[in-house]
Amino acid sequence: MTLIQDELQIIDVDDLMQLNLKIPEYQRPYRWASSSTNTLFTDTYEAFRTNIHEYRLGSVILHKSHNSETKKYEYNLVDGQQRTTTIAILLYALGDDSQVILDEEYKPSSQKSIHDNYMVLQQRVNELREDERTNYKRYLKSNCTVVKIVTDSEQEAFQFFDSQNSRGKALKPHDLLKSYHLREMTKEPEQLKIRLVTEWEDANQAMLEELFRTYLYPVIQWFRNRDGLNYSSAKIQVFKGIKQSNTYNYAIYHKASNIFIEQVNSSGSNELLSSGELNEFQLTQPIISGKRFFAWTLHYLDLLDQVKNKIENYHHHNEAEIPSKGTGDIYIKQLYEASLLFFADRFGFDAIDDSIMHQFYTWCYSLRIKMWAVYPQTINKYARGQHGRVNEGKDLFTLLSEMVDPQELKTVILDRVNESDIQNRRYKEIYKLIEKYNRW
Repeated sequence: MTLIQDELQIIDVDDLMQLNLKIPEYQRPYRWASSSTNTLFTDTYEAFRTNIHEYRLGSVILHKSHNSETKKYEYNLVDGQQRTTTIAILLYALGDDSQVILDEEYKPSSQKSIHDNYMVLQQRVNELREDERTNYKRYLKSNCTVVKIVTDSEQEAFQFFDSQNSRGKALKPHDLLKSYHLREMTKEPEQLKIRLVTEWEDANQAMLEELFRTYLYPVIQWFRNRDGLNYSSAKIQVFKGIKQSNTYNYAIYHKASNIFIEQVNSSGSNELLSSGELNEFQLTQPIISGKRFFAWTLHYLDLLDQVKNKIENYHHHNEAEIPSKGTGDIYIKQLYEASLLFFADRFGFDAIDDSIMHQFYTWCYSLRIKMWAVYPQTINKYARGQHGRVNEGKDLFTLLSEMVDPQELKTVILDRVNESDIQNRRYKEIYKLIEKYNRW
């Protein structure tokens, strides 16, 4: 593919905005969310505040064409329009009103998004002192950069855009998280980064992907009584945690607790407390960005493995008790694993006794008895106590997050299921086991 080689370069934002940028008619409307806009400000301001020499904002793909009327070259934004427009809005909010791209004719839906994001950025800019505002604008224009990719063929521009987005495998959400937390380790030695990356890469990548998608993301959402479906790269904010630079009270509290536990464990003081190594992680608490994210992830990968082994051994690998041939069966089993994972996280793995196993099994598999077919949406509603067939109003993850003693789980009275509720006779053994556990 032919690119304009002498225009393939890394340029700063000021040079980007000096180009005669145009937004082609075929481009989708400008619809950057206010949360993404706020993140752009926060990230670039933090880079400015911490004196990061160069902050890369990604790439732009441009189609260069000659306008016969104006006799000027134009750079049509094929990829990077949303981010570039937002940067222009930010510069405008900083008092630089020479943004050519904002002179384009925008559709009404785009105009509303531009206005909304301008209001967000104006508010953030107004938080800065006048001298700080001036220096931040200078940093944004001179130290924030993009990779400029230019072709003189519109078709080739689109082909390059497609190849960029389809070459090999797209980065998984957990890969993006790895990159994010490595970038947060600005003060850590390279040897530590190499060791953490090696440990991460040595882990089973399919299991890492499953850990976040099937267990950690849904559980964290469910205990907040939120939707736990459709985990993707767009939802990794949940796992970015508290930035190293955050000095607000809540952040200092959580950082201090992590540091304290690490010091206790490393000094051997845990022996004085008659305990093993203290656990510094809880799913109900925020992650500390950087190196601790990697330890956090491997901790939950190990805990999930313990939970899965516990279930298999407790039920003697009995397919009749823990069916896993159908997709609905797998969803129920994963709910069973997720609920035990959350319990073990809160109270410790050793707190899982027979009565706890019985309670979670009853809660999870009562749904299997009641439903002929089980889908992810079924599990998502049930986990939040919103399923009308059984245990409605019993959002067990939220209840667990508020418990201070594992025995409190026994105060949750589950709906009784009857033999007549069995939708599929394959699950008769499940009903008998639930009946036995509850002495119905």
